[in-house]
Amino acid sequence: MSGTPRGERLNITLVGNRNAGKSSLINALAGQEIAIVSETPGTTTDPVDKRYELLPLGPVTFYDTAGLDDVGELGAKRVQATYKILWRTDIALFVNDGAAFSASELTALEHIRAMSIPLLIVFNKSDARPPDPANLEFCASHKLPWIAVSALKQENITTAKELLISLAPQYMKEERPLAGDLVSAGNRVILVTPIDLAAPKGRLILPQVQVIRELLDHDAVVTVVKERELEYALETCKKPPDLVITDSQVILKVVGDLPESVPLTTFSILFARYKGDLDILAAGIAKIDKLADGDRILIAEACSHHVQADDIGRVKIPRWLSQYTGKDLSYEVYTGHDFPENLEEYALVIHCGACMLNQVEMSRRIMEAQRRGVPITNYGLTISKVQGVFERAVAPLYR
Repeated sequence: MSGTPRGERLNITLVGNRNAGKSSLINALAGQEIAIVSETPGTTTDPVDKRYELLPLGPVTFYDTAGLDDVGELGAKRVQATYKILWRTDIALFVNDGAAFSASELTALEHIRAMSIPLLIVFNKSDARPPDPANLEFCASHKLPWIAVSALKQENITTAKELLISLAPQYMKEERPLAGDLVSAGNRVILVTPIDLAAPKGRLILPQVQVIRELLDHDAVVTVVKERELEYALETCKKPPDLVITDSQVILKVVGDLPESVPLTTFSILFARYKGDLDILAAGIAKIDKLADGDRILIAEACSHHVQADDIGRVKIPRWLSQYTGKDLSYEVYTGHDFPENLEEYALVIHCGACMLNQVEMSRRIMEAQRRGVPITNYGLTISKVQGVFERAVAPLYR
């Protein structure tokens, strides 16, 4: 894993009408040709991601999107794809060519503001004409920062980049704890990582890799074992480990092998805190005991993968949950960046650990579920609940 994981990058989305110069602006900000530029309106038809190192922020992904004024049935689908990208957007650059805002632009601006996305208005093509006075009045009345640039002639690009960097959300500037705050230098941590049908050949999964790296950064002594080797690893320790972190799927076996005095949690629960809001996701667990026959459960997976016979989201969690509740429940799965608009039709949302989502997209999903009055939790918390070890599994994160 030589590159920064997708879920750890700052997402910067460029939004605007066709031929406003979104692709040219990306190239100007990056100082290199990373986006295709053409005078033909509608060159960018679908959201295209371009990775770049934007110092001092670090690794970012620029999303070049289709024009808001795209036409026809296909154009409407392209515009809808642009709106979907906003769910994972940390900063929006609204690109306008200086002409008075159109109805489609005003609608998009209202949508971005309603989502509380940090926003910079960029009036491109300033070498051809100044921004329309009505646009400047709109920015002033809504307290929106703006800048006039010429991507073609590289005018005011440095200042635009400085404004962009200043809009970076506070959470991108803060150190978010994954597991490092749970240990001290010299602490011994055992990671239990099953190698099953879903495990990628020749490597560990992303949450395991990220946890290992953070523990090493905090000078912990890390031992990685499969669930069948845990008992042997404990026997060979001179003293009990300071912490055990396990894959949620084998937590019941780990509990059986582990002394009650040893702190225990799961990779998924760590990510509930790292990528979302642990308090909200933990509170969502209470809904499990209130489920009724006929309730619909949404299983939300952040990544698309080849479905195995023992798939965690499609097979194991539905089986365990139905066995625990004794209720006749129905399950629907959404994968990748798809997330249903009809959330209120579900009794409960069970989300994966979200290692492939950035923090802002996971947070928006949580906020949307709350706004609709739908409890939301995650895989690790759910599994710990139905296996009867919920309190023990969350205890290390609340001590």
